[in-house]
Formats: sequence, structure tokens, C-alpha cells
Amino acid sequence: MQQVKGTVLKARLAFIDQHFGVGGREKVLASLTPEDQHELGRLLPVKWYPFDLGRRVDEAIVNVLGDGDSNFFLRLGEASAEQNLAKLHHAFLTPGDPQAFLAKAPAIYRLYYETGRREYQRTGDKEAVLTTHDAETFSAPDCLTVVGWHRKALEMCGARSVAIVEEECRAKGGEVCRYRLQWQ
Repeated sequence: MQQVKGTVLKARLAFIDQHFGVGGREKVLASLTPEDQHELGRLLPVKWYPFDLGRRVDEAIVNVLGDGDSNFFLRLGEASAEQNLAKLHHAFLTPGDPQAFLAKAPAIYRLYYETGRREYQRTGDKEAVLTTHDAETFSAPDCLTVVGWHRKALEMCGARSVAIVEEECRAKGGEVCRYRLQWQ
């Protein structure tokens, strides 16, 4: 069963706190089962949690706070990158060299997901492709958070005008999840 690190879930809750306050968190938690509420009440950043718990949290956030708009997950991904890369995983940032940062994508992926792998391919001076293979579980909202996360991470490395297109998505019938990244 696919699992995600507690840092992913903690970033989701921090996003709610920052943008919607305590009342927002209470509304999201109230929409979840008592079991999920209990698990979220004792999150540890380094512990593995079921991917499905993250999926349920994501669904609750978008339904309760995001008015059902799935693009809300782009903002969630950006907030996650900002929180985790500014603190816990700061060493991965390479200011002034987005390609060097992206070259670390396989190692970064293993920090957040237990199964599968992510490949990095440089396709130009300011362009690259990231491809996720063999993840046991996947979802369109998670892919949107990946897009938002990488967009913010590249900006934190100094990239400007970052554009990311998911060219293929397993949640939409693809064989892999493939993201084309371009920047100035």
C-alpha cells in the first residue's frame, strides 16, 4: 500500500491554518471520520501514513474550503514546498541553479512517497521533464500538488515565469505521470 510522509499531511494542515485559521481546520476535520481525526491529531513528520488518508484530507480541504475547485491543489502544493523547503528539506534547494535542484528529484520523491520513483531529464537550459513511475496509488489532486510544489520550489531556486504542464497522468489513464517544466 502506498504511503506518504507525515510532512505532506502536516503541510496540508499548516496551509489550512495559514489561509483559513483555526476555524478552517475545525471545519475540515469535522468532515472526516473520527479515526482520521485521531490520526491527524498525532502526526509525526517522519512517520509513514496511508496515501488514502492524504487523499481523504485533500478531498475534505477542496470540498470544505476550496468550493470544489480542484485547482485549489496547486496552492496547496506551493504552500507545502514553501513550508518543507524553507525548513526541513532546505538542503535540497540550489539557489541560482534550478537544474541542479531538479536533478535531486529522485531523492526528494523518496522522502515523500514510499513506493514508485521519479526520473529527471534535462531537455534544455531552462527546461526539464519529471516522470513518476510505479506508484501504487495516484490521484489527479496529488498530481496538481506536485505541479504547485515544483513551481514554488523552482521559484525558490531563482527561476522566473515557471510553467509546468502535466503531459500524461495515471489518474487520467496514462502509463506514468509526466511533467514538463519550463522557466526563465
